[in-house]
Amino acid sequence: MKKIIFTISLGLAVIAVNGQQKQGKVLYTRTTQIMMDILTSSEPEQQLLPRTHTSKLEVLFGNDQCLRRSVEEDRPEVEEGGGMRIVTMEAGTDDLTYVNLMTGQVVAQREFGAKNYIVADSVHKLNWKLTGKTTTILNYPCQQAVAQLIGKRSSMRLENGEMKMKDEADTSEIVAWFTLSVPVSAGPEHPGQLPGLILGMDIKNGRIVYKAEEISEKVELTAIKPPSKGKKVTEKEFEGERDKIFAEMQRNNGGRVRRMEFDH
Repeated sequence: MKKIIFTISLGLAVIAVNGQQKQGKVLYTRTTQIMMDILTSSEPEQQLLPRTHTSKLEVLFGNDQCLRRSVEEDRPEVEEGGGMRIVTMEAGTDDLTYVNLMTGQVVAQREFGAKNYIVADSVHKLNWKLTGKTTTILNYPCQQAVAQLIGKRSSMRLENGEMKMKDEADTSEIVAWFTLSVPVSAGPEHPGQLPGLILGMDIKNGRIVYKAEEISEKVELTAIKPPSKGKKVTEKEFEGERDKIFAEMQRNNGGRVRRMEFDH
């Protein structure tokens, strides 16, 4: 039987075999911590605010490509807490991320503030290391790999009655569980890097957690293509549009949001 050797940075190597699943669809649950501080009249009100947000997404893969997209749920986008309406600002129903696993091309369609944007990018390789730990997810044997992502964290803070956005350097530890039983480098985040399908991921000690709920071999391959619906912008231009929307949210909320953090 022919063997294929995949090599990851700094000599990390693992072996997979032919004849395994090469296309399919994975349904994930994503749980995100809500990092928000609200000006309220009492501490009990703070305790009523939602601290986590759960949503679902799916990843389609095949023909050395993958597509991540949101899954519509029968759940309101507005969550009540502490007498406030908390509007979740995660991936919209039109959000798509396409990755060509051979070339590293990334094309993302992002819905924000009722508008769609197209952002072109490429896979940013991380220095993954195997830990030797193993587990089983959905009856698939998985290995653990860890990496550090050096990026930035944006904080919107209330200073002298005015919301100001500040970027700070930030390092995130990423823990991924991948399976060689599906030798496709797809996953909910950071695809095109590990030699197997990612079924679980923890970013920044539980700040964002992905867990695979279902895996199917059935997939609509024609749906795996670069998105094109929206205004073409650079990553920096998109961040500028996002900051404007957050500032508008603060004004509409009467200045009650004192601090809000998000990673990018």
